[in-house]
Amino acid sequence: MTTPNPGHIRDTDAYLHRLGERVRTLRNQRGMSRKVLAQHAKVSERYLAQLETGKGNGSIVLLRRISRAIGLPVTQLVTEGGDPPLDLVLLTQFLERLRPDALSDARALLLEHFGEPQEDLRRGRIALIGLRGGGKSTLGRLLAARLDVPFIELDREIERRAGARLNEIFDMFGQETFRRAEREALEEVLNQHRHFVLATGGSIVTEPGTLELLLTSCFTVWLRAEPGEHMKRVMEQGDMRPMANSARAMEDLVAILRSREPLYAKAEVALVTSGKSPEQNLAELLRIVPVSDSRIARIPA
Repeated sequence: MTTPNPGHIRDTDAYLHRLGERVRTLRNQRGMSRKVLAQHAKVSERYLAQLETGKGNGSIVLLRRISRAIGLPVTQLVTEGGDPPLDLVLLTQFLERLRPDALSDARALLLEHFGEPQEDLRRGRIALIGLRGGGKSTLGRLLAARLDVPFIELDREIERRAGARLNEIFDMFGQETFRRAEREALEEVLNQHRHFVLATGGSIVTEPGTLELLLTSCFTVWLRAEPGEHMKRVMEQGDMRPMANSARAMEDLVAILRSREPLYAKAEVALVTSGKSPEQNLAELLRIVPVSDSRIARIPA
């Protein structure tokens, strides 16, 4: 029998207490009695009382009913930490009313007025994103050598800082700790280097805060390849796990690639690496990254 972790229990209790306070505050803001909210949410008044006192731990379905009765998205109800500033809430509501094409313009305007760092600095930091096996490490080393800047693999920086392999970090501490370590490693790279070529982990785009930092701090390039090419390159790197169930592995890879494509597409440029040699891909990469022809000419091939 597994013994509960006291720290985990305290964290859970604190979260339930914050959740209960948020429900009570939102209910009061809307002038709803506990009885009225219970009726509209189709939950028992007793359950609602337990929830507001930090003793209720209901299903996501019940919380969804309560959030709808209050008139808020369930994500705002169950969010971690304290309540967001009012201006952030109003700004979020405003942005949600914009058309999808207008959202890109709004983001560009915000970056123009409040974005960091300066554009010339950002364009000297080249970050390669994409699924594993797309060529990030191979092309990253070649590009960094050609531009005479450091080549950095973010996964190796995470391991160096943690003193453990990536799989060990996942196994011991879970997804949340890894994502925090990834964000901190990226921040350290940005603080320590003015120019570099960075190879990122394939899943970095799935964490919105880290993706936003990457996009605003670096010139991002999506290295694309056909699913079969991804699989082939991973196995050539010595990882034979996909062969354990090759049919299912390919299905999973295609599903992952399809789900991440909209995220990878946020990169400023994309390069298809399938069917070409590293040297051919490097030549194309040098044509699309923000480096002047005069600088390339001075760098030995």
